[in-house]
Amino acid sequence: MSRSEALFERAKQVIPGGVNSPVRAFQAVGGNPRFIGKADGTRMMDVDGNTYLDYIGSWGPMILGHSHPAITEAAVKAAEQGLSFGASCEAEVEMAELICQSVPSVELVRMVNSGTEAVMSALRAARGYTGRDKIVKFEGCYHGHCDSMLVKAGSGVMTGGAPDSAGVPKGCAADTLTAVYNDLKSVEKLFSEFPGEIAAVIVEPVAANMGVVTPEEGFLSGLRSLCSKEKALLIFDEVITGFRLGFTGAQGYYDVTPDLTTFGKIIGAGMPVGAYGGRREVMETVAPVGQVYQAGTLSGNPVAMAAGLAQLHILKENPDIYEKLNRLGDCFRTKLSGLLEQYQVPCQVTGVGSLSCLFFTERPVRDYPSAKTSDTEAFGRYFRYMLSKGIYVAPSQFEALFLSAAHTEEDISRTLTVMEEYWNHPEV
Repeated sequence: MSRSEALFERAKQVIPGGVNSPVRAFQAVGGNPRFIGKADGTRMMDVDGNTYLDYIGSWGPMILGHSHPAITEAAVKAAEQGLSFGASCEAEVEMAELICQSVPSVELVRMVNSGTEAVMSALRAARGYTGRDKIVKFEGCYHGHCDSMLVKAGSGVMTGGAPDSAGVPKGCAADTLTAVYNDLKSVEKLFSEFPGEIAAVIVEPVAANMGVVTPEEGFLSGLRSLCSKEKALLIFDEVITGFRLGFTGAQGYYDVTPDLTTFGKIIGAGMPVGAYGGRREVMETVAPVGQVYQAGTLSGNPVAMAAGLAQLHILKENPDIYEKLNRLGDCFRTKLSGLLEQYQVPCQVTGVGSLSCLFFTERPVRDYPSAKTSDTEAFGRYFRYMLSKGIYVAPSQFEALFLSAAHTEEDISRTLTVMEEYWNHPEV
């Protein structure tokens, strides 16, 4: 028995399913999870000594690669001064200033501890500001595991075949309305059915939790116009796209300005961090200025802030990083599409910038219903083959492939070679 297998057996005795996040269990792809011992650059090493070319990057935040020396040094120096204060520190002010200076839609920002917490808090602020209760979300978009958002969600919820979660009272989700991604008419219909009741529309500007589904032309700008017309807030969930598609995130990339934005662990370089921010008048509803209560003992943690500041400063000072990421992403998707055509594989390649996805379906993917036509068993076979060859992609059909600045053209070439071997295999 390998060390990973032994650890998994031990974990199952004391942790539900043996994992602390469901997608790690490999239930959607078969086999047992690998337990990682360390990571550096684009490589992860498991506890058995196996090395993998990593395309997860801790689900996005490792945009500079694992164990970047400047980030590690900043975190270690901060840790030497204290792991947590439960009081204000200079680094959280610097982080807030950097975000507000960099993302034009954000005038005030509040630090939290995860993307889920950021979304939960942004929704509360939207309701407090508008005096309305209902929220519109999109099928297949995942906004963390707060009760009201576990309605036709993506990510691990989608992978597990359970679009809704047990333990969520009907009342918690009663004010959550669902629309179809890339379908403005479905949103217009909801505003028509519930006039003056919708506080906000929340959307992943690039839906990266049902695979990667990009917004069609006019979709995001149409949401902006519709929310302005109906006096509802537009919330961009940029937990994945923030500081990844560019330094101003998806809102800068697509030139659409939301009222509120949520950020995730990329602003902590992989540490447990989140944030939400937006227009001053909206954010001033948040305590202690306003009546919308939100708090967190560990918010603005000095070590997380130091690590995040180190990463964001590198990204800000080196805009060529985004040029490289986008070039690698375009190269990967173009060459992969060529392989699919060459071997007549019924799959779809989607993505933008450093985010990509390979859907095992013949249908073009533009929304949740089309994403769900994917053959998850076929994906599982593909995943296991890639893992056996030292390529670590997400253990779910409905997750993104993340490139980092540490990836090279040689890494892409090796990955495509393994893919070609797979489709050229007589058993495929």
